[in-house]
Amino acid sequence: MIIIMKPGAKPSSVQNIIKIIRDNGLKAHLSEGDQVTIVGVVGDKTRLSQSNIQIAPEVDKIVNVTESYKVANRQFHPEDSLIHVGNTDIGPGTLTIMAGPCAIESEEQLLSTARAVKKAGATFLRGGAYNPRTSPYSFQGLEEEGLKYMKLAREETGLRTICEVTSLKAIETAVKYVDMLQIGARNMQNFELLKEAGKAGLPVLLKRGLAATIDEWLNAAEYIMSEGNDNVVLCERGIRTYETSTRNTLDISAVPVLKQKTHLPVIVDPSHATGVRAYVAPVSKAAVAVGADGLMVEVHPCPACALSDGPQSLTFDNFDQLCQELRPYASLAGREF
Repeated sequence: MIIIMKPGAKPSSVQNIIKIIRDNGLKAHLSEGDQVTIVGVVGDKTRLSQSNIQIAPEVDKIVNVTESYKVANRQFHPEDSLIHVGNTDIGPGTLTIMAGPCAIESEEQLLSTARAVKKAGATFLRGGAYNPRTSPYSFQGLEEEGLKYMKLAREETGLRTICEVTSLKAIETAVKYVDMLQIGARNMQNFELLKEAGKAGLPVLLKRGLAATIDEWLNAAEYIMSEGNDNVVLCERGIRTYETSTRNTLDISAVPVLKQKTHLPVIVDPSHATGVRAYVAPVSKAAVAVGADGLMVEVHPCPACALSDGPQSLTFDNFDQLCQELRPYASLAGREF
């Protein structure tokens, strides 16, 4: 449930509501807008049945939230969230571009990619140090060695860095080197991993599961946020359908649906969605057109030589051209890029 305060409610009245909630063993989530303050209640709301909270000073009304996700719910936080990652923001008014190789293969490979994507317009370097692969015999990543290269790339270029984590050990290592954690599609409902990511102290990008509904995805985000970490970004990367022309099927409608259901930023991964280099640019433009807050694009200095996801990776020239083509789309969407 959410408690909507009257416009201009005094801070003392708001704190009184928060105290009542906490005194009843529940969590209070405060959202202060330009006009209205909302206090969300997380937990068993029946504990408040004897509190007469509806007649407390400066309470306007109480609204029940029927969805199982609460903190991620737009009713709890009506205004779009802006996620701060170092000197970079993800959210309204900006178009965030995350780019880099699926797998970190060497220092030179990563640094050359970082320089190229920074020059083209990216603000984040993505790179896989822990690579969960379908086959146990495929390249699994350089782990901490790769993370050290990420740190070097950040120091040289100023790009923010993001890396997928697959275990508690990976989280404990990654937080020493990168600015943002990524939970991949295969781990979207690894609830223990989600909780540990929520405790890590870094912003988290949560990819949609291979066959997850939007509500399941938002409940996964709730696991992270329930640990006190509200800095969550959602990434639509395609879902599994009967279609085989593309690696996955991009659910482009998920972007406007999420914009209605949640306040969290939403980015799109056109590389994993399509699996085909030629489709990355048109899908990227479609994502911006429907309101995505950013893109995550795979880029490699030599896709033909890549140890992972070469067919969907852009060359440096491909990526530079894509960024140039995206600028008018970003402008029409009212976003800085």
